[in-house]
Amino acid sequence: MKGLRIIAGSLKGRRLAVPRGLLVRPTADRAREALFSILEHGEPPLRGSRFLDLFAGSGAVGIEAFSRGAREVLLVEREPAALVALRANLDRIPHRDAIRVMATDATRLGRATGRFDIAFLDPPYRSGLAAQALEALAAGSWLTPGARVVVELAAREDLAVPATYLREDERRYGSCRFRFLRYQESKDLPGP
Repeated sequence: MKGLRIIAGSLKGRRLAVPRGLLVRPTADRAREALFSILEHGEPPLRGSRFLDLFAGSGAVGIEAFSRGAREVLLVEREPAALVALRANLDRIPHRDAIRVMATDATRLGRATGRFDIAFLDPPYRSGLAAQALEALAAGSWLTPGARVVVELAAREDLAVPATYLREDERRYGSCRFRFLRYQESKDLPGP
């Protein structure tokens, strides 16, 4: 696969390094473009949001969010090769103080120091890690009430969605699909 590029916003056209190997599978330009078209016209709005990118890989999705106006971005990745590419990509971005990297396991986040309005999860396909990461987000209070959460899955992959999330939509793009969820704090959930 050729290097990725930023599709729109203040960093439009900028090329990004992609780590070699099968552990990282970057979201294709076409799918990323469709995803951001949805996020830019949704609630909460992308512009001015706090954006969380779990299983960030090269950082392409989080950097795209920053390019399109997210005020703060946190990239969570634990794979060493991906972290090297991600940090190299950030080194080439001007005024990137609003982008942070957290080198940790996305399924073991612990307690949050701040809450995010939009979260994107792109775990390895068919790994079962998406449900674990969704649980970690809720348990650690990482999301604002009503936060939008998008999970990238293989086209035919299933996902057990925890009760703290409402299913909103699903879109398929070639070999991948995006499942759109809405986070509800446990106090907002209907009782038994």
